[in-house]
Order: sequence, then C-alpha cells, then structure tokens
Amino acid sequence: MTPFKIRMRTASLLRRIFSIRFLKFGTVGVSGIVVNQGVLYLVQEHVFNVSQVVGAVNWWQLNIALSAAIFFATLNNFFWNRLWTWKDRVEHQRRPWVVQFGQYTLACGVSIALQFLFTNLLAPHVYYMIANFIAIGVTSVLNFLLNDIWTFGRLKFKAQKVHGKNG
Repeated sequence: MTPFKIRMRTASLLRRIFSIRFLKFGTVGVSGIVVNQGVLYLVQEHVFNVSQVVGAVNWWQLNIALSAAIFFATLNNFFWNRLWTWKDRVEHQRRPWVVQFGQYTLACGVSIALQFLFTNLLAPHVYYMIANFIAIGVTSVLNFLLNDIWTFGRLKFKAQKVHGKNG
C-alpha cells in the first residue's frame, strides 16, 4: 500500500470518527451510560446488597449486574441509534428491527467483551462504577466504527459469483 493510500484511508477514518454522526452516537452513548450505570447500581446495591468498599465486590455478582446493565444499555442505544443517529440510512430501516438488533449486538460484542475485561481488571483498584465508566469510554470508538460500517453502514454482504479459470 502506498503512503498516499495510507493517508487517504487515515483521513477517511478520522472524518468518520469526528463527524456529526459520531456526536449523535456519543449523545446516545451518554444516555446508554445513564442506563448502564443505573442498572448496574440498582442490581449491585439493591438486588445483591453489596457494600461500596473497594475490593468487596463479589465476582459473579458483579458480572450478573454487568450483564443486566449492558443488555439494557445496548437495547436503549440500539433504538436511539436506529431512530436518530443513522436515520438517514433508509436501506437499513427496511430490515426487521429484531434482525438488525442481532446484528447490532454482534457488532457490539467486541466492545462488550472489552468492557467486561477492563471493568474486572480495574474493579479491584477503583470503585466499580468508575471502573465501568472508564471501560465504556475506551470501547466507545470501536463500537461506533463497527456499527457505522456494518450495522447501519453501506457495507453489504452479497454472495458473489466466482468464475474459475483454467490455466
């Protein structure tokens, strides 16, 4: 790949990240953080009655609470992104929302796994809510790019006919 092509691809990637769409995605993400943190706190503090002492977090309870928090935040973010952030991409609005939600969830899977990893790595050292907030921030750019390209993007997976040549 030539230096020119590398610069063009880098510029295209930066334009995609620093766009109005990314600001909308970020706004939706903030609402998702509120949902995520709210559900995490509700489950940890009221369902499991966990002490707020650093290091007192039970691993399986934290992961159950994180699962609920991530699920509800993902559902919130999917609907807001579909209705607002990528509203202009009408070709994706024609698909049933259940199918698109599955695609959205798969695209978010890497970010979700990384959120689990980073939250668990940081939770023994800082308050679990702060650990989760940091993990969300780290994974948000990757999440945007995957959804902009695949879930709501113009990337289409079509079966292509391959004609073999003898020779």
